[in-house]
Amino acid sequence: MRLTVAQALVRFLAVQYSERDGTRQRLIPGCFGIFGHGNVAGVGQALLENATEAPKVGDPVLPYYLARNEQAMVHAACGYARMRDRLQTLACTTSIGPGATNMVTGAALATINRLPVLLLPGDVFATRAAGAVLQELELPGEPGTTVNDAFRPVSRFFARIERPEQLPPALLGAMRTLTDPAETGAVTLALPQDVQAEAYDWPDELFAERTWLVARPAPDTTALARAAELLRGARRPLVVAGGGVTYSAAESALRSFAEATGIPVADTHAGKGTLPFDHALSAGPLGATGTPVANSLAAEADVVLGVGTRWSDFTTGSRTVFGPATRFVNLNVAAFDSAKHGALMLTADARAGLEALTTALAGHRAPAEWTARLDRARATWTPVADAALTGAGGAAPVQTAVLGAVNEALNARAGTMVAAAGSMPGQLQMLWRARTPKGYHVEYGYSCMGYEIAGALGVKMAAPERDVVALVGDGSYLMMSQEIVTAVSERIPLTVVLVDNAGFGSIGALSESLGSQRFGTSYRYRNPASGRLDGDVLPVDLATNAASLGAEVFRPKTLDEFRADLDKALASPAVSVVHVQVDPLAPAPSSGCWWDVPVAEVSALESTQAARSAYEGAKKAQRPLL
Repeated sequence: MRLTVAQALVRFLAVQYSERDGTRQRLIPGCFGIFGHGNVAGVGQALLENATEAPKVGDPVLPYYLARNEQAMVHAACGYARMRDRLQTLACTTSIGPGATNMVTGAALATINRLPVLLLPGDVFATRAAGAVLQELELPGEPGTTVNDAFRPVSRFFARIERPEQLPPALLGAMRTLTDPAETGAVTLALPQDVQAEAYDWPDELFAERTWLVARPAPDTTALARAAELLRGARRPLVVAGGGVTYSAAESALRSFAEATGIPVADTHAGKGTLPFDHALSAGPLGATGTPVANSLAAEADVVLGVGTRWSDFTTGSRTVFGPATRFVNLNVAAFDSAKHGALMLTADARAGLEALTTALAGHRAPAEWTARLDRARATWTPVADAALTGAGGAAPVQTAVLGAVNEALNARAGTMVAAAGSMPGQLQMLWRARTPKGYHVEYGYSCMGYEIAGALGVKMAAPERDVVALVGDGSYLMMSQEIVTAVSERIPLTVVLVDNAGFGSIGALSESLGSQRFGTSYRYRNPASGRLDGDVLPVDLATNAASLGAEVFRPKTLDEFRADLDKALASPAVSVVHVQVDPLAPAPSSGCWWDVPVAEVSALESTQAARSAYEGAKKAQRPLL
């Protein structure tokens, strides 16, 4: 079949499927794109031809969605892939040059979070016949290097298609990576603009439907026996559930394991909701943004079973949350993660591994006094969390009470909350009461400001039946709010809760705790007297900005008004933004856990000197965890 490279690419993607546990679905059910020179006459033409001609002969169509920001469309694809448990994702195509490199941040986010996305950036002429092309990087000593080489370190698979013959093996490698639960992430196929338009006689089998099986690797029997022996001997065992529990649909297996063994379960951001927050064995969130409940248990635990977690420094409190004698068993589909912390490696699918462990530990239960320890810690913490989440009904709202109102509304509707960066993720992990993992969607692997609205768009596209709320601060909103326009154009009823504290609340609090006095963390006029940005608050009206993008806007002043307006926004068929101003200095409960952020070793500022002294004291508890 004679087609251009771009036409062959689109035709191939339209017939790729993934399958797990007997359920089959389109692997790439759509393509985001922003066209410019480098892809408009290649992939753009191919998508047009596919949409025009494929329905006439009954061939699959690869739907196209017009995005407004290249980075944001990768975030949307990540939100989509996560909501679909990494069994489906979206492709993203851009022009060469800045259009391509705008996606690099999104690629890093995808790879760090182990989320499959397919990136199709345009590239300069493979023949170099027209060089130097507009937006071409000219390196005299490396003429083959283009800006797309920036994708190499942040992609799990990278290929530049400089001849048509290179396309089939690159496509197969790309699909293999997208469907590999251990090695997935961003997949980048760089497409020179001349090659995209070049015709070639392709073998028919390239366009046959292909199903990629996502298997469930079982644990090695020897490793399983050793893990069971270690857990049987534990007096204070603890499970830490990560995102791998969700991606393998292992929530029921986790619950069965906990109930059969009586072992408490703590969770990470990605694993939140894998066990309902009010389950008797739920210890809640662990680490720097966790709660004193899980952190106190972790400090006493003698054996920790990590399931589907990559052990980020937030989860481990920069390696201070566990005691010096704690031993680890890591159940993870990725050997790279199962080997961390000198653990006994149980390299397997989370569900298969939990089911095997439950059988291997039949008849065994953790000591009753350990479960009683959990009960006492929860009884102490619950009223503290209640107070933070409820606030005063008629008063100007504080952020934790706003989060509580959203939590209550979405739990009642079985909806999904999406957040990413700033002060919200810390407060959300600590206080959000998750009943299901699909209700809590926080990107904290990369903590990327700007993910919130775009990620929520992808979540809503993946689960149109769910109410989806993007929780975004004013700092993140100013960085990336453009996909409101995409949601408006596609008539996707997305709800955005825009929490305005006139600056960067999280980094301001961190700055203060480290002796840097919230320097440069507020949106203010430059003060003529001090020469610094510590004058009056800027007269920025973000609600009016959201309205100008096509959103329906609400401006509540009190917590009661916020609750009422949130209900209206969730019921609206339009894209809605609820803008609420909160006090940036309002306190939140403490996790009782440390996070390693080095403080200046010498300073003339007393605040920094005090922070350095505290840092050196906390650093003594850090473990190597080799």
